[in-house]
Amino acid sequence: MSTSNMEASGVDQRDKYRSYMYGDGEKNTQWRSGAPPNYDVVNKLFEEGRTKIWPAGSLEERVQNLLKTFEMEMSHKANPQDFKSVDPEKFTFVQNGKEPLSIEDIKKMGGVYNVDLQSSLPEEFQIYKPAEETAESSHKLFTTTFPRGFTIEVLEVYSGPPVIAYKFRHWAYMEGPFKGYAPTGELVQFFGISIFRVDEQMRIVKAEFFYDPAELLGGLTKGAKIENCGGNGATTSSCPILRNK
Repeated sequence: MSTSNMEASGVDQRDKYRSYMYGDGEKNTQWRSGAPPNYDVVNKLFEEGRTKIWPAGSLEERVQNLLKTFEMEMSHKANPQDFKSVDPEKFTFVQNGKEPLSIEDIKKMGGVYNVDLQSSLPEEFQIYKPAEETAESSHKLFTTTFPRGFTIEVLEVYSGPPVIAYKFRHWAYMEGPFKGYAPTGELVQFFGISIFRVDEQMRIVKAEFFYDPAELLGGLTKGAKIENCGGNGATTSSCPILRNK
């Protein structure tokens, strides 16, 4: 991944870690919320909690920025043709060795959280049930559970392009309820390995992620069960037990 390619992508000064959010190249971009997302709060969480500070221009920094840009586009851009970190025509996503998914497949499944938290457990034992969630309900749920955001860092890069293999850490603080479990305020995190296969324009054509979703869900179910409050509507303001805490 050459420095010139990443410079051309333009990590905008309004966001130090992500490209393709502002400028003339994004003036016609269709954003899910009508405007580019603001990452100020989650960037602060990242800077306070990261375990690695990569040198500017290093391979590790560039891979980390590509990862963050990829996550931003998948979550916030409504039209796949506006994606620039991936080749929207060829892109496939593989979670834990399952069948490859296209962008359209991910959309039909209700977005990235529903894909990321797929489980082989029988549905009656699942805490988070992707089949019952939409992109909107999962977004509301996790932004309530993680009001400061859910951030990610690259811990190590094992190989450079065209096949980029790296280790990552994803973390947040459980400061809101989750599926009837009270917030603990504790750090919730999981680790994994990912492989990006990229083209000559440094667009991702295949993304593979390997991790244990139970690492995340286990941390979200440590709190006490909240009586009379459950599901996606269990917010601090709406739960009698939590309202005055």
